[in-house]
Amino acid sequence: MSGTHHSEFDPFAEDAVPADDPVFACTDCLEPAEAFALVADETRLGILQALWAADERPVAFSDLRRAVGVRDSAQFNYHLQQLEGHFVTKVDDGSRADGRGESRGTHGGDADGATGYDFKHAGEKVVRSVIAGSFNEHPTIEPFTVQGRCVDCNGQLEASYGEEHLAIACTACGHGHGEYQFPPGGLGDRSRVEIAEAFDQRVRHLHCLAADGVCPECSGRMETRVVEADADCCLGASTRVDHECSQCGHTLCSAPGLRLLDHSTVVNFHQERGVRLEERPYWTLPWCVSDEYTELVDREPARLAVRMPLDGDELRVTMTGELDVLETRIVEST
Repeated sequence: MSGTHHSEFDPFAEDAVPADDPVFACTDCLEPAEAFALVADETRLGILQALWAADERPVAFSDLRRAVGVRDSAQFNYHLQQLEGHFVTKVDDGSRADGRGESRGTHGGDADGATGYDFKHAGEKVVRSVIAGSFNEHPTIEPFTVQGRCVDCNGQLEASYGEEHLAIACTACGHGHGEYQFPPGGLGDRSRVEIAEAFDQRVRHLHCLAADGVCPECSGRMETRVVEADADCCLGASTRVDHECSQCGHTLCSAPGLRLLDHSTVVNFHQERGVRLEERPYWTLPWCVSDEYTELVDREPARLAVRMPLDGDELRVTMTGELDVLETRIVEST
């Protein structure tokens, strides 16, 4: 199992969204199949790409039509209307239609109230996915050496890429040090060292969001639970935490220590002993990639203890099963 995996959750199921919740009382929401159908058209994708390429937004109807290259105004208007309200928003008088009163320029409007068009979040997300290469790129890259040594055997670590996932593993014993999604666009215009650095930062941010209860994919509610004895984990850990989104089903798994990379007590403990955590890839920190330093001290409710030995001293952190810090304690060498 990789750090991001699929569960049996079905976001397209009728009961995936609580219809009786007033937050979801939507009169013009699209079914998933309808949403896919709307953008499965060359002209509509062209509209989204033209909006993205515009120097300033909103963009006037005539300018947008010329950028897409459609001569027939009525035909272009039909496709634009299909996107409007879901992927594109109409902006009047230089103000956003969503009421935020923001303007990104006057390229589509002027003082007499001309109308222009701008993205809604979903439309921008579609274009970003294309740019990231998720739809149209399938790059390959040869495995390459990365900083650090294996937490199990002290062997050399290597990064490999496939199926839009980057994995860190030991070349000697095969022990995994994490495997997570990394869009193809992240490989472009970067050296091997820079790819590893970008991957490290991405993993940190993804898990920070997940542990805070926010899905990094859809911003839905993320639930966290402790999992034991799963030999298929990408970290080879017998104790790990799983984060799963109740809205879209997106999942992440990790060693509990990943949650602590930016905790003030943890940062200060290491900094006082000459280690700057922001400069160390997560896979070089044993308590982030191995459960040797993690103990499940209680099951009901779940309580975890993480040890961080350094220079003869040891920081001990106690957390809940949802990864909230309960206590920190430094045991100094005698």
